[in-house]
Amino acid sequence: MPTKIKSLQIPTTDGQADAFAAFPGHGGRHPGVLMYADGFGIRPVLREMARELAGHGYYVLVPNLFYRHGPAPVIELPEHIGEEVRPAVFAQLMPLIEAHTAERVLSDADAYLRFLTTQPEVGAGPVAVTGYCIGGLLAMRTAAAHPGQVAAVAGFHGPVGADGPDLFSRITAQAHLGHAETDLTPEALGELNQALDAAGVDYTSEIYPGTVHGFTMSDTDAFNPSALQRHWDRLLPLLDRTLGNG
Repeated sequence: MPTKIKSLQIPTTDGQADAFAAFPGHGGRHPGVLMYADGFGIRPVLREMARELAGHGYYVLVPNLFYRHGPAPVIELPEHIGEEVRPAVFAQLMPLIEAHTAERVLSDADAYLRFLTTQPEVGAGPVAVTGYCIGGLLAMRTAAAHPGQVAAVAGFHGPVGADGPDLFSRITAQAHLGHAETDLTPEALGELNQALDAAGVDYTSEIYPGTVHGFTMSDTDAFNPSALQRHWDRLLPLLDRTLGNG
């Protein structure tokens, strides 16, 4: 399906967040998906992923998480983020990530969802939130803060359990969590899933075989093509089921 990409500015309590949206090019209204980038932020690979999802009939909004520090790209990134450059890149990124407090995350989530649901290309009804790396945690926080509005949440190679079981107890969305082997031991997966069970979350949660942190991102050494495909094989049915796009 042909898709369009549009640059946007989202009004927030702290200014304007630059963002982009990918959506089907044939007109009409489509279910909305808020996509949180990984810590490296908006770059070509995120546009590719948003465009891929839009091709399945969704309006996908991708905000610049670090807009308070400038428009994306907030820091200069190489075309390929290899292991040799990661330490230098993370030295620049960590202050931005640390400044993105839980209060800012929730304030921004309110603004992003308000903007998403008022776009002329977005249909009425519930939305989904998905995220990668740190974006996975932001997706979980957003779903917990908007239980009546977020029908599906997905997180990939993200620290989704960082806020503890209290967060899970507020989630009413159906969830899929795809973990990297290097991020979670089978024992830790069992503990996470027990906490999700205890909170009554409707979820699937699994370690993707043979993966390292960042496996969905084709511009990193972590990229695993079969794991990226597994991610689509889990994400698309979840969205179709919960957003009525099947």
